[in-house]
Amino acid sequence: MSRPSASVAPLDSTADAALPLGRIRLALFLAGFATFSLLYCVQPLLPEFARSFGVSAAASSLPLSLATGGLAIAIFCAGALSENLGRRGLMFGSIALAALLNGIAAFIPHWETLVVVRALSGIALGGVPAVAMVYLAEELPAHKLGAATGLYVGGNAFGGMMGRIGMSVLTDHFDWRTALAVMSAFDLLVAIGFVLLLPPSRNFVRRAGVNLRFHLQAWGGHLRHRYLPWLFSIPFLLMGTFVSVYNYAGFRLGGPEFGLSQSQIGLIFSAYVFGIVASSVAGVGADRFGRGPVVLGGTALAIVGLVLTATHALPVIIFGIVLLTIGFFIAHAAASAWVGRLGQASKSHAASLYLLAYYVGSSVVGSVSGWFWQHGGWSALVGFCLVLQVLALIAAQVLRKGADDSKPYGRFGPQPARGE
Repeated sequence: MSRPSASVAPLDSTADAALPLGRIRLALFLAGFATFSLLYCVQPLLPEFARSFGVSAAASSLPLSLATGGLAIAIFCAGALSENLGRRGLMFGSIALAALLNGIAAFIPHWETLVVVRALSGIALGGVPAVAMVYLAEELPAHKLGAATGLYVGGNAFGGMMGRIGMSVLTDHFDWRTALAVMSAFDLLVAIGFVLLLPPSRNFVRRAGVNLRFHLQAWGGHLRHRYLPWLFSIPFLLMGTFVSVYNYAGFRLGGPEFGLSQSQIGLIFSAYVFGIVASSVAGVGADRFGRGPVVLGGTALAIVGLVLTATHALPVIIFGIVLLTIGFFIAHAAASAWVGRLGQASKSHAASLYLLAYYVGSSVVGSVSGWFWQHGGWSALVGFCLVLQVLALIAAQVLRKGADDSKPYGRFGPQPARGE
């Protein structure tokens, strides 16, 4: 008998009934939590870095930007490596190593070395995001994929929120080094919980050796696809905007205009809790109504929130951050679920390209926007981000018209995209 394909979701109803769906969802939620809390826990520390090491606001973003840049590069290879190494072990090793490196960074006295270690922790995390999406696509039936993906993205949101709030509160009561060490130790425990919960892959088939030609052909095929490049542009644009606002909002809110403390700014960033709910709802909505309308709606909502942050009334700014967060996670959850549909047989390669764009947007746009903040203030930063959001709307509209999946997948998974 032929071996099952690595990209085929289980079809047998008996196997489907025996699937430990709750454990899988919780484990991947923990993976998302650990990834985002480790990656973005330094975001509220940017003003502290600027003061402690005497660097500019734009330079203070390097421990975050280079970590996300390293993650982007690692993701590009992680999906391919997981074809040889397996999904579960690679994800666990990635989280554990990143937590250890983050803990080391807490005790480093030199700015340049701290930046390098943070970049290495980002590279280590590369084994989680692309592989998590592929694991879900392989192990879950298609009609349950959107909800599970939404919950995974919700774990990202919860991790980002708790990383920011936890670091802000701990920094106010202790110092940023203690806060960073505590967060790293906690995420190491999360990694252990993840590997104990997640069942071994049932539909993964290990590939012998590293076939570079196979991987290059798979990536090249996706980049020549009629619609996938449009899909890859969306996370770059949306994540770039989202991270830019969160990177530099702390400087504005803690500055002379509002004078908020770290804990108060951290509580404002609890807007992430709305992202947790929104991403889960968006996943279910995408299964029912199609990805296109959900991505468009989320992007439009993010634009409204972005515009509101340009005001000078603190309650309106907070409401704008909440709307931006909800819109971002709605659009991202729906677009993430679209990758499995358009990626066809090489889902891991499509996922790696999607997440490469996602984290390059975080790294590059998150740093470039610092120039707008330094030279033009918040209004200049908002104007720059609005251009990115409009471009994301255009890409989503192209996908909705040509590659929309307004009807649910059905029991047997995705069908070929139009034009293929």
